[in-house]
Amino acid sequence: MEKPKTIDEIDTPAVLIDIDRATANIARAQAYADKHGIKLRPHIKTHKLPFWAEKQLQAGATGITCQKIGEAEVFADAGITDIFLPYNILGSAKLERLKALHERATLSVTVDSRATIAGLAATFADSERPLTVLVECDTGGGRCGVQSAAEVLALAQQIRQHPGLVFGGLMTFPPVGKQEETDAWLAAARDALAAEGIDCARITSGGTPGMWGYGGSTIITEYRPGTYIYMDRYQVARGAATAEDCALTVLATVVSHPTATRAVLDSGSKALTSDTLGMEGFGEIVGKPGALVTGLSEEHGVVTLSDGATLSVGERVRVLPNHCCVVTNLFDQVYFVSGDKVVDVMPVAARGRVG
Repeated sequence: MEKPKTIDEIDTPAVLIDIDRATANIARAQAYADKHGIKLRPHIKTHKLPFWAEKQLQAGATGITCQKIGEAEVFADAGITDIFLPYNILGSAKLERLKALHERATLSVTVDSRATIAGLAATFADSERPLTVLVECDTGGGRCGVQSAAEVLALAQQIRQHPGLVFGGLMTFPPVGKQEETDAWLAAARDALAAEGIDCARITSGGTPGMWGYGGSTIITEYRPGTYIYMDRYQVARGAATAEDCALTVLATVVSHPTATRAVLDSGSKALTSDTLGMEGFGEIVGKPGALVTGLSEEHGVVTLSDGATLSVGERVRVLPNHCCVVTNLFDQVYFVSGDKVVDVMPVAARGRVG
């Protein structure tokens, strides 16, 4: 099938990536990190494309972050050699895959329990090529992570007991807007380690909304933003981006207009994420103030029209989704565009690699 030359030739629903905006977002984040002396290790969960990972590394990133082994395998296949997996890896099947991956890439992982360390220690025993292991800290995000500096120290000491493992530092995914509290938590953990003569070379944090607050003094040495490359409606709501920064939209067609205030798109929950992230609706129509996607079934996106907004059957629109990372994983391919021109069509290489 011949590549479309313009957006008008693309069938819907489809994901459009504004290549100029994404490139500018990479440059802006890298410049900010460089200015403040923080290493950038972008999370590929947003784009899932080796193409963008290479661009991020060329801009100055120290490596990449992958959440799952399946993602990391795809990027290692593409030649990426410095990969961080901030996830508890458990079970013989995953550990064997991790070991194989370790043979061809520089890996680091995280733990928050003795059980996870035990599995890693049983799999990695080569002191000549040890696996770097960081301790995950719950600094208020309420997800994974140890709950105190004492627990950090205990796990670091356990890691250091195994010749095939090396303690690499601290990792967190912090609550948005809590930089001072996060820094204080991590400083206490670092100091507890130092009191026992344990060096903490790397302190890594993440989350696009919070990145722009790490100017000036911080304990963080590395940051792992993901969404920053595309941005989305949530990032705009958090003040991390403007609508003009958002590179990902979903191209959709109006297939029905049953009432004056309701229209229906051919993009439902299989094309638009159902994440609300505390916002009203599931996405907004670009350039149509008052047109909000307020309902999703599998193949239908219901648009509520207000404030004089109008649509017509057959009209093609672009939806700015709440959460771009999920949308990427819903499509086999994305269309890179510049203005109205289609620059490239690219398969989403790590789509569905959730194991």
